[in-house]
Amino acid sequence: MMRNKLVVVVSIILNLVLTIHILYNNSTTWNPTWTNRAAAEAEAAASLSCSGHGRAYVDGLGVLDGHKPPCECNNCYTGKDCSFFVPDCPVDADSGNPLFLEPFWMRNAEGSAVVESGWHRMSYRYSEIGSFVSAELEKIIRELHNVVGNAVTDNRFIIFGTGATQLIAASVHALSQTNSSSLSPSRLVTSVPYYNMYKQQADFFNSADLKFEGDASAWKKSEGNDNMTRVIEMVTSPNNPDGKLKRAVLDGPNVKTIHDCAYYWPYFSPITHPVDEDLSLFSLSKSTGHAGSRFGWALVKDKVVYEKMKRYISLSSMGVSRDTQLHALQLLKVVIGHGGDNIFHFGYGTLKKRWDKLNEIMSMSKRFSLQTIKPEYCNYFKKVRDFTPSYAWVKCERPEDKNCYEIFKEAKITGRNGEWFGSEERFVRLTLIRSQDDFDQLIAMLKKFVSKEAVLVGSI
Repeated sequence: MMRNKLVVVVSIILNLVLTIHILYNNSTTWNPTWTNRAAAEAEAAASLSCSGHGRAYVDGLGVLDGHKPPCECNNCYTGKDCSFFVPDCPVDADSGNPLFLEPFWMRNAEGSAVVESGWHRMSYRYSEIGSFVSAELEKIIRELHNVVGNAVTDNRFIIFGTGATQLIAASVHALSQTNSSSLSPSRLVTSVPYYNMYKQQADFFNSADLKFEGDASAWKKSEGNDNMTRVIEMVTSPNNPDGKLKRAVLDGPNVKTIHDCAYYWPYFSPITHPVDEDLSLFSLSKSTGHAGSRFGWALVKDKVVYEKMKRYISLSSMGVSRDTQLHALQLLKVVIGHGGDNIFHFGYGTLKKRWDKLNEIMSMSKRFSLQTIKPEYCNYFKKVRDFTPSYAWVKCERPEDKNCYEIFKEAKITGRNGEWFGSEERFVRLTLIRSQDDFDQLIAMLKKFVSKEAVLVGSI
């Protein structure tokens, strides 16, 4: 009896001590311990201004030797602090690095920062669900699409990939393995101008189950289209390179469609409807600008296709890095804050200003023309708005200007050849989503280029 009373008394005392400890600690400022050094390193790198024309990173060259992280300068800038501008420097308008969103993330440094322990997610799988996919990240992705209104996620499986690049390969593989009653390989088609990665991957993997056939419209009219051959059509909407909303060209029982929706965000396009397809691809690089994180996701309706894609991802990479998934989770929490208004208004406003400047300059030229897309009502912004694509799809109009890429390169503007997109060499793609420095240099060089055209016309 006395022993039981003693146990009760000890239990009460322990509970009181624990309660006091909790109340005391909750009433005082939490003092971090092992995160201090990591936070100090990150703050030190972020505090280096690099004259506003570069960035310093905690993994910069020489850091391991005890040096401060060096400034990594933007194109056309050099010097220890990136303060020296290289006059008449060639403009890089080729790659699609989405650095136009960098200022937003600098303003949201605290909310988007991630600190993790050295023992964070050391296992191959998430232990509580035995999966390569973070359940919390999957949940927030569904919420993101609901906020933006750009895709239906109900009754969809979600699979993660190392960027949309891996998901393209996984989805093409899965569909080429489906309904394989025919001995002939599946044909992969897409609309011209098309994103060349589709062709590159098909050629590189050189699978007996798949052959890249090129333009979907040409295939529809060809003799090879016998309604028996299995066909996979890539529908890129908004399209890379011209930014237009696309629809499938082909239909029929032997046609499977993959919708690449990487650019279907309010920065680039009006959100005209939620994508409700069998298989749709998205990426972090175009939704938040974090191309270097290499994260993408697919919305898949068919369980058989989903399982084949999951197996492809498992065998090729054992899933996406757990660190990347944590980073993506933190970023998307910021994105959906305030209904996404902060980042989408910032991004659209930035691109709208860039397109206004570009249109102003190009309107003075008769030698070059830009793609035209009729404004449409945007369900996200609740208004009719212009398209503000990632890229300017420029056409050289003069008959003698047969290679537009070379014409611009001579003017010290490096774009991407139209032939790379399955189109004519009369086209060149110029990126508009790089850093503000890159865009300012592009505009300055275009002004010189177009003004020379006006001088030549005046001298005739």
